[in-house]
Amino acid sequence: MKKNLPNKKVDFILFSTIMVLLAIGIVMVYSASSYFALHKYGDSMFFFKRQLLWGVLGFVAMVFTMSIDYHKYKKYAFIGLLGCIPLLIAVFFFPPVNGARRWINLGIVTFQPSEITKYAVAIFLAASMSNQGEKMKEFKKGVLPYLLISGFFAGLILLEKNMSIATVIMTLTLIVMFVAGSNFKHLVSIVLGVFIPGLLALAFAAPYRRARMLNFLDPWKDAAGNGYQLIQSFYALGSGRILGLGLGASRQKAFYMPEPHNDFIFAIIGEELGLIGCLFVIAMFLIFIWRGITIAQKSKDTYGTLLAVGITSVIAIQAVINIAVVTGSMPVTGVPLPFISSGGTSLVINMIAMGILLNVSRNLE
Repeated sequence: MKKNLPNKKVDFILFSTIMVLLAIGIVMVYSASSYFALHKYGDSMFFFKRQLLWGVLGFVAMVFTMSIDYHKYKKYAFIGLLGCIPLLIAVFFFPPVNGARRWINLGIVTFQPSEITKYAVAIFLAASMSNQGEKMKEFKKGVLPYLLISGFFAGLILLEKNMSIATVIMTLTLIVMFVAGSNFKHLVSIVLGVFIPGLLALAFAAPYRRARMLNFLDPWKDAAGNGYQLIQSFYALGSGRILGLGLGASRQKAFYMPEPHNDFIFAIIGEELGLIGCLFVIAMFLIFIWRGITIAQKSKDTYGTLLAVGITSVIAIQAVINIAVVTGSMPVTGVPLPFISSGGTSLVINMIAMGILLNVSRNLE
């Protein structure tokens, strides 16, 4: 097997797209958070400074992982996945935030182990499935074991009351299995017979999830309660029209939209930059997906193909869910918009994964 050559160039389009999304995120976090930050911390640039710092750290981390041959991760994929278990359990020893136990608070830094776990699952699936060959077509050897492993980690994350990331992990697993050559009939049966019914059952099992599901159909039934955030998102998107109100001119961020720099930042983009701004962001994610698929297709080995598919899928799934939620196309759930929503450690973790993907692009045929 050929080693990574230092003088090989990374995919320039992918690299540029990542940097554009990162820049948009830093600027929009500042714009969306200024009122909230000034009120809570007395500094309108509080979240901007944090996002800029984490963005720089993320860039450095991306450059570092970009220089490491991605084949080296294969040897430690299973160990890395096992290492996520104590982290996922550790969250239960920390106080809940808004009723959920998703975070490990170390004082200086707070992070969600689920953010690491989704990429650990992607790397493990790529490493393991690349060795399976034709066994992937068998249900007992090529489908069931991976569903059980991913289901175990998704189950731990569900206990943290984080259904969104659990869904990302299971969707990621199905995508990678499909690319690895699993029987299409098996996958369709799982989606229709287990995955979708399971999602609906989980959505209606917990009272707060059931309220979100029913409220999504008509948020104005509880406009001051469960429907409030989605309605404010509609107001923001509607106010922006085609060209937007102008950068920094959002009205919904002025204490109408709860924490507008987080999961609903796409609504502020729509209000300030209009339909044009929204379409530009969506185009950036589409270009990202295109380059990720291209890298997967051109990879010189199965492991590289599956790794590129897995990492690309994590970003793609989260972007689709976030934008769908903000536009009222699916029930509200807490999935940040990759590279753009405020969040330091999650941004660094995403950038580390981007470095791995970029390294795959340095090893194409």
